Formats: sequence, C-alpha cells, structure tokens
Amino acid sequence: MKGDPEERAVALGEYVVATGDTVRGAARRFGVSKSTVHKDLTVRLKKRSRTLYESVARVLRTNKAERHLRGGEATRHKYHPED
Repeated sequence: MKGDPEERAVALGEYVVATGDTVRGAARRFGVSKSTVHKDLTVRLKKRSRTLYESVARVLRTNKAERHLRGGEATRHKYHPED
C-alpha cells in the first residue's frame, strides 16, 4: 500500500493498534520500509490524528519494552528448533 502518505499513516496506525504488531511486522504487511512505517506513525500520524497517535505510541512503547524478549526467543529457536 503506497498511495497518500497521510492515509497510509492512518491505516498503519489503525492496524498497529488493532493487532499490536511491531514496526517490522507492519512494514512487511503494508509493503513499505521500516523507516517509512516509523515516520508515518511518529510524524505524519501525530499531525493527522492526535488520539490515534497516542494509542499507537502506547503500542510502540510496549513493543520496545518487550523487544529483548522477542530477540531472545528468536535466538533460542534458531539454535534449538525443537523447543
């Protein structure tokens, strides 16, 4: 989904809030780069919809706080795939 950046920012924001997905996951789902998703969610969305931006910011803070757990899990599966 390329299109209008402001519309994309709103669509990304709604998706992240609904699913709790990460920036990387949202980028994969929408077919854009991680940088684009991050800019859309932190800059464009803030100008377009303050309430949606605040909801997205909560999800992003949660994801950032949990990223060390996801990374550890990925490494564990890499070296011990049967677990």
